[in-house]
Amino acid sequence: MTAQTISSPALPIRKNESSGLRNSFRYLRRNRQLAIGLGILVFLILFSGIGYFYVDKNTAYALGAPAGKAPSWEHPFGTDGQGRELFAVAVYGIWETLRIGFIAGLIGLGFGSFLGFSSAFFGGWYDVIVRWVVDVLLTVPGLLILVVIASTLDNKSFTLTRMAFIIALTAWMGPARTVRAQVLTMRERPYVMMARLNGMNSWGIIFRELVPNLLPYLGASLVGSVTGAIFATVGLAGLGLGPLREPTIGVTIYWAMGQNALLRGMWWWLMMPILITILIFIMLFLISAGLDEVANPRVRRTI
Repeated sequence: MTAQTISSPALPIRKNESSGLRNSFRYLRRNRQLAIGLGILVFLILFSGIGYFYVDKNTAYALGAPAGKAPSWEHPFGTDGQGRELFAVAVYGIWETLRIGFIAGLIGLGFGSFLGFSSAFFGGWYDVIVRWVVDVLLTVPGLLILVVIASTLDNKSFTLTRMAFIIALTAWMGPARTVRAQVLTMRERPYVMMARLNGMNSWGIIFRELVPNLLPYLGASLVGSVTGAIFATVGLAGLGLGPLREPTIGVTIYWAMGQNALLRGMWWWLMMPILITILIFIMLFLISAGLDEVANPRVRRTI
């Protein structure tokens, strides 16, 4: 009897594991927003990843190609007024823009979530200080802070990775407030009280009870943080701040506006980065809306 009792629960677990992938595909068929958003993300990653092996990076910099060429078979996206191959700029610009966004978004969400979980769970003066700092900093426009910081740095030593860390300085405040609000409603729930009665310490409750229950919400928050970071990246580069030599989407927009691309009839110079920016934000919006359905039980669809 003992052996049967121990071995019997293993059967449904194997069945659930084998059907997990199938249920995921079935859910993506129902959640079309998430499926389309992830499809666009996969397309952008494949476009940039495959192009990385076939496109010469030197052509993405000034004087790497003939200047002012319209789109053609030889130059699919055309070239800009400084001799950059815009197809190569798209290949490397998409990768660098997404990289900066994910680095800044992950750092901002990680630090903000740590403050939100710890301050809401422990409370006291620590919670008061964190809440006061977040409320004060949220009243200051984040782009203004980034402009002040970026304008004080030397462009020669201002790399894309440093730009990601600078953007992360303002990416943690929103997650800190929202995660704190969620944890305040969760810390008094019965399963948290049972964990306390069983002798589990505070950090164990946070990482083993609270964090797993908020994973869908944290995933949606990560998409929001990445969206804000990409917006800040394009905004800073569009204002002429940051490494202006690197082939990023924001830098391309900056040079196109600074050299009057439309007045010179070089519409393709401005069209490429604008269309890619629109596609990235549509992708992030669809993923965010799809993850909101996963995180919000009220609108969640059954598999």
